[in-house]
Amino acid sequence: MAPPKTRRPGFSRRAQYGLFIGYVVAVGGVILAVLLLVVAIIDPTGFRALRGAALDVTTPISSAGRGVVRFFTDSGDTISHYFFAASQNEGLTQQLAAAERELIEARAIRYENQRLKRLLKLSDEFTDEVTTARIVSSSLDSSRRLATIAAGSSDGVRVGQPVRAPEGLIGRIVETGVFAARVLLLTDGASNVPVRSVRNGIPAMATGRGDGTLDIKPLEVGENPFRKGDIFVTSGTGGIFGPNIPAAIVVRVTREETLARPLANPARADFAIVQGIYMPSADAPLETGVAPPSDSLQVLPPPPPPAGVQATKVQAANVEGAHTQAAPGR
Repeated sequence: MAPPKTRRPGFSRRAQYGLFIGYVVAVGGVILAVLLLVVAIIDPTGFRALRGAALDVTTPISSAGRGVVRFFTDSGDTISHYFFAASQNEGLTQQLAAAERELIEARAIRYENQRLKRLLKLSDEFTDEVTTARIVSSSLDSSRRLATIAAGSSDGVRVGQPVRAPEGLIGRIVETGVFAARVLLLTDGASNVPVRSVRNGIPAMATGRGDGTLDIKPLEVGENPFRKGDIFVTSGTGGIFGPNIPAAIVVRVTREETLARPLANPARADFAIVQGIYMPSADAPLETGVAPPSDSLQVLPPPPPPAGVQATKVQAANVEGAHTQAAPGR
């Protein structure tokens, strides 16, 4: 039989003890609060000491409770991070890739700006500039060393004109189209450029070897006067290249040869300056001083005598005529 709902706790000793303990605790708490209030009013210093003692007693308990709470909190964060690690990793990877692309673009723009500034500064220094063109391609792996620039006859580019970069001489124009031109590089086997040493001024000829290097040959026969690290500039001889354009630097010297590399690398340059021929008359065909063919020779009359000799002959003829007329009357 089920117990009635209105059953009093007096029928259970456990309920009675629990209720009694609750009353005792409540009464004890009220008494303790009253005592603390009285102590706080009568003896504030003692009350502060009690508060300090209570703080010392409850601090380890509070710290332990906080540690338990932090443990469960960190455990929850760890579990959530474990489940969401894949998505977070993918997002961070995308952000890193985007940052790397932006960094590469910024570096490329800065590098191009530096080169354009150097090219602009170089362009301001010359008055014989024909045009500035982008280097489209360069054949550095074949036996012929040629480059193509995006400027042609419509821009004033002509065969024979020098082409240079901020670092130095690249070559000369050997073929032109309307909108493009071909450049014979310094390292081509058909390239010969008169140069001189900056260190001692000795003239030489820089000849391409077809393998990306130059052979420097002094014009004077004798001991090799060059050494590693010597820089060569154009001498202006020949009338094609202007003087003092940086051309090459020596990388190896032996008793028989001097090996150099060009200072300007077309593979690293984006733009180049096309200059006018240093002395255009030197590149023009010779039209005077050539003997005509043998079948076109003509026999010319002898030149007239000088004016003084001709006047003397006239005076002698007049005197002789005067003597002839005076003879009959005598």
